[in-house]
Amino acid sequence: MRIAIIGTGNVGNTLAVALAKAGHDVNLGSRDPHDAGDGPPVVDVATAVADSDVALLAVPPEAVDNLLTTHAGLFADTLIIDATNRFDGPVANASAAVAAAVPTARYARAFNTLGWENFAEPTIDGEQADLVFSCPLGDRAVLEELITAVGLRPAYVGENMQSVVDGALMLWFALVQANGGNRRLAFRILGV
Repeated sequence: MRIAIIGTGNVGNTLAVALAKAGHDVNLGSRDPHDAGDGPPVVDVATAVADSDVALLAVPPEAVDNLLTTHAGLFADTLIIDATNRFDGPVANASAAVAAAVPTARYARAFNTLGWENFAEPTIDGEQADLVFSCPLGDRAVLEELITAVGLRPAYVGENMQSVVDGALMLWFALVQANGGNRRLAFRILGV
């Protein structure tokens, strides 16, 4: 699969390395392309998104609207995975911004309910962590492949259920705070 990951921070870099290691063709999109060293190439956003099957947004939440507006044409008819978290707005996800800027895009909510540390090391005490996600039913297999490629177990909650996914985010965040900032917390759903 050809994957554009927009954002070169901890989440973007960690997912890019894991997905490339799993055999996917990954480009990191950035406003400031640079040598990635041993990781996937860091190119401008247009180059990253060109001909990609999936675009994963891993940018700071305040950059989402400008990114979508500036590059709306590139994201047309693309599966956009929203890994951003807006803690200062009425909702944490960017589904409304994606729908407004790119009405032909397919929207998925994933890779936002755990810390990047869990993407780098997806097992805790020998147990594989679960990742809650939402997407159109037709894209479920794609998301399950990507989540599995990172080393996590996919937990599908349905289509247009980004508010449920965001609930898992808030639970994870509260648990991290209650445990002294330990970000190596993850979920394990039994019976799935």
